[in-house]
Amino acid sequence: MGWRTHTVSNQVPPLVGYDAFGADRALGEAVERHVEAGLLDEVGGELGALGRASGSAQLREWAVQANESPPRLRTHDRYGHRIDEVDFHPAWHRLLGKGVAAGLTAAWNRPGGHVRRAAAFVVWTQVDAGNLCPLSMTHAAVPALRTDPELAAEWEPRLTSVIYDRELRPAHLKAGALFGMGMTEKQGGSDVRANTTAARPLAEDGTYELTGHKWFCSAPMSDGFLVLAQAPAGLTCFLVPRVLEDGTRNVFLLQRLKDKLGNRSNASAEVEFDGTWARRVGEEGRGVRTIIGMVAATRLDCVLGSAGLMRQAVAQAVHHCAHREAFGAKLADQPLMRNVLADLALESEAATTLALRLAAAYDDGGEQERALLRIAVPAAKYWVTKRCAPLVVEAAECLGGNGYVEESGLPRLVRESPLNSIWEGAGNVQALDVLRALQREPQALNAYLQEVGRARGADHRLDAAIKNLLTELADLDGIEGRARRLTERLALVLQGSLLVRFAPPEVADAFCASRLGGDGGSAFGTLPHTLDLASIVERARPMA
Repeated sequence: MGWRTHTVSNQVPPLVGYDAFGADRALGEAVERHVEAGLLDEVGGELGALGRASGSAQLREWAVQANESPPRLRTHDRYGHRIDEVDFHPAWHRLLGKGVAAGLTAAWNRPGGHVRRAAAFVVWTQVDAGNLCPLSMTHAAVPALRTDPELAAEWEPRLTSVIYDRELRPAHLKAGALFGMGMTEKQGGSDVRANTTAARPLAEDGTYELTGHKWFCSAPMSDGFLVLAQAPAGLTCFLVPRVLEDGTRNVFLLQRLKDKLGNRSNASAEVEFDGTWARRVGEEGRGVRTIIGMVAATRLDCVLGSAGLMRQAVAQAVHHCAHREAFGAKLADQPLMRNVLADLALESEAATTLALRLAAAYDDGGEQERALLRIAVPAAKYWVTKRCAPLVVEAAECLGGNGYVEESGLPRLVRESPLNSIWEGAGNVQALDVLRALQREPQALNAYLQEVGRARGADHRLDAAIKNLLTELADLDGIEGRARRLTERLALVLQGSLLVRFAPPEVADAFCASRLGGDGGSAFGTLPHTLDLASIVERARPMA
């Protein structure tokens, strides 16, 4: 008789067994828009396969396992030998291996490579964002290495490989390799010119010995690292291999792993260099210029990662509300909840559309597109990553108390949501970078204005926003103190112009009304009730 009190009803089935790519209309349309027609079948096939894997119960379980058993530092072996290794749960290696096999480090040598990788990054983030750090670092290392053709010829085939080899051994013996990065130090943080790690030249040309401490080292079990250190001529970029060519371990002393808010399945470390062998990348004293291509690529990955987190949060919220009943009706059919869901869906679609447009600019590679990236990447990194955390928290609230429970998966998304805003230069760094582009590179602003100008005349609110933006740009008084406001407007106007051109009318109308026209509140769920909110919600619904 007691079992009758435990009858389960009005509970939502888990969102598993679905195609995370195929169910994302905004992402699929962006891929179709930016990939050449002759490649669409190939690209759609590989993204569909990744989407089905990402939506599977098996991979979702691996993600849970990797987060419940975070990495563990082993400084010494049982005999007392210094080994400086990080142990990961087997599920972590399975996920990382699938990410490598899916081409998440192979964008640079494939047609349409950046768009197809960007879409895969958005999809793969929805499984677990932790394993994306080594994938992102490896991908982003390529432009820095290309400043030295000899190094690029040696390392690029390994970094763009689709084979994951987890063993620590000389890179020339491996079919695939991963890269990490170590730039920041205790005393400087984002101000890398304050670095004190010293680089002493050795007898062999281009080789150095490093001594110093890195406060954040990304992906410490990688095969190589790009680091910054002070050489005789100034701050310089170096390649530090984990294992030397003769098979001996390089001096790479892991001091501790960071105890982070989120990103728990991934390891971030403090590392000591004490006579560590390194190879110079680029010219002495030109370290920032050498590594800037890596920084730009990782910042775009922050945008993509936030777009992926947003999409998964919205998918979970819409799925829950489409099945859950309260007060005699499905939650998704109730006007106030529909408003919340539509507002979340708008933010998610705007982030995805902008991120894929920037990836397409990388594929184009022309002077105009490079100029656009110079201003659009830091603006997007600033705005999209900042919108991620409030969106994910609101999505969790759509599930009520269930969204606060670990089994729902939303708490992991909540903990992950601030990361991309902090990583690779926090908000002020991005806003000041936008100012530098505006002040020193007029071609960047010209490219931006040409891009948003393609939508002029299609929506009066967008036209007014462009006009107001030009007024702000013409006023240089107190420009640094207004940098955040200006960067936000640059991002919003760019998002609005893309949605007006490419999104369904109801999506563009709602975005322009609420984000550009002022007809929206400070919280999610404050859209004008006269809009076609039901169509926006339905568009965002993941069909399992």
